[in-house]
Amino acid sequence: MLEHDRPVTRAWVLHPELKNDQNRRAAEPALAEGLALAAALPDLDVIGGTIVRLPKIQPGKLFGKGKIAELKQVFHDAEIELVLIDGPVTPVQQRNLEKEWGVKLLDRTGLILEIFSDRARTSEGVLQVEMAALSYQRTRLVRAWTHLERQRGGLGFVGGPGETQIEADRRAIDEQLNRLRKQLAKVVKTRELHRASRAKVPFPIVALVGYTNAGKSTLFNRLTGAEVFAKDMLFATLDPTMRKIVLPTGDEIIMSDTVGFISDLPTELVAAFRATLEEVLDADLIVHVRDISHEQTEEQAQDVRAILQSLGVAEEAPIIEVWNKVDLLEGDARDAVLTQAARMDDLYAISAVTGEGLDRLLAAIPDKLKDPRSEEKLTLTFAEGRKRAWLFDAGIVTDEVQTETGYDLTVFWTALQKERFVRL
Repeated sequence: MLEHDRPVTRAWVLHPELKNDQNRRAAEPALAEGLALAAALPDLDVIGGTIVRLPKIQPGKLFGKGKIAELKQVFHDAEIELVLIDGPVTPVQQRNLEKEWGVKLLDRTGLILEIFSDRARTSEGVLQVEMAALSYQRTRLVRAWTHLERQRGGLGFVGGPGETQIEADRRAIDEQLNRLRKQLAKVVKTRELHRASRAKVPFPIVALVGYTNAGKSTLFNRLTGAEVFAKDMLFATLDPTMRKIVLPTGDEIIMSDTVGFISDLPTELVAAFRATLEEVLDADLIVHVRDISHEQTEEQAQDVRAILQSLGVAEEAPIIEVWNKVDLLEGDARDAVLTQAARMDDLYAISAVTGEGLDRLLAAIPDKLKDPRSEEKLTLTFAEGRKRAWLFDAGIVTDEVQTETGYDLTVFWTALQKERFVRL
C-alpha cells in the first residue's frame, strides 16, 4: 500500500484540567503539547482540541454527564474516530467513555507508547517499546465484552469453572513479557560490552539531554556532521547515537544524542528505556539543551532535571545548560536571553540552525572536562600492557620507571579517569 493510500483516522484531543489544581500548567500550552503529541503520530488527522475544566474527577467516566453529552455531539458532528485524552485515564473510565461516545480512546501514556512504537528502529528500542506496551496493556484488561465470561475448565463434564478470559489474556501477556525480558537481557549485555569497550577509549563522553523537540538532534548533526533524523516534532529520534568529534582546541570527544524527555513520561517507558537512558550516567559532561523560545521552557527544564535525578545523576555531576533556538526570539526577549547567558557561567545561548553561539560553547567544553586532578603512583606488570597503553593514550602519565617485574608509573588524573582505568 502506498503511503498516501494509508487510511487516516480523524482524531480530537481533550486536555482535562482540575479547577482547584494549584500545580497545573497553563492550560493552553498544555493543550498545545497534547496536539503536538497527536501530530507526531502518523495517519492521524487532528480535527481539533478542547480544554475541559473539571470541578472534580468522576471515578467512573472522568467527566460529568453534561460534559460527556456535549462532547458526544461534537465528536458526532466532526465524525471523530479517535479521542486522545492528554492525561491519565483508568481502564474503567476508558471502557465507559468508549461506550458513551462510540469511538476509540487513548490516554497520554497510550499515545506516547504509540509514538515510540512507530519510531523505534534498533532491536533494543523495539524490544523496550514492546515491553512497555505490554505492561501498559496488562493493566487495562477489563470486563468490557461478553466473551470475558468464565470458561469451563477440566475434562469432560465434571470440570469446574476455569480461568476467565481476562486471566488467560493476562497470563499470555506475562509469558510474552518474560520472553521479551530474556531477549532484552541479551541486548543489554551487548550494550554493556560496548560501554566497557568505550571505557577503554580515553576520549571523554558528552551527552546531549533535554525535553523532546528542544533541538538536540539538530545540534548533534551540526557539531558532528552526522545525519540523525531531526524534525520539528516530538520524539523525532529515539535511539541513542554516538559520534567522535574534534573540538577547535584539538581535543577529541565522543558526543551522544539521547531520547527526548517529556512531562508525565509513562513509568512503563522510564523502566523500559532505563538501559538506554543510563548512557547519560557514563557521560563525563551532560549538556542540557533547552528550547528557550518555548513559553514553558522553565517547566520543561524542571521535568528534565527530575528525570535525570530519577536516573541517579548526582547533583554535582558536570552539567552545562544550552539555550537553543535564539533565532526564534526577537527584540527585547532576544536581548534579555543573550545578556543573561553572557553573564552566567555554564550557560550558553545558541542556535543549532544558524550556528550562532556555537564557538563559545565548543570553547567551553574542554574546560568543563578538565576536572580536579590528583597525583597517584601505580605499579603494573609486563602482562598489563593494555592498561599501560591506555594511560599513555589518555596523556596522564607524568613519570615511568621500568622494574624487574613491570613498571612504576606516576599519573595525574581525574576521578572519572581513575574509575575508567579500574574498569579496564
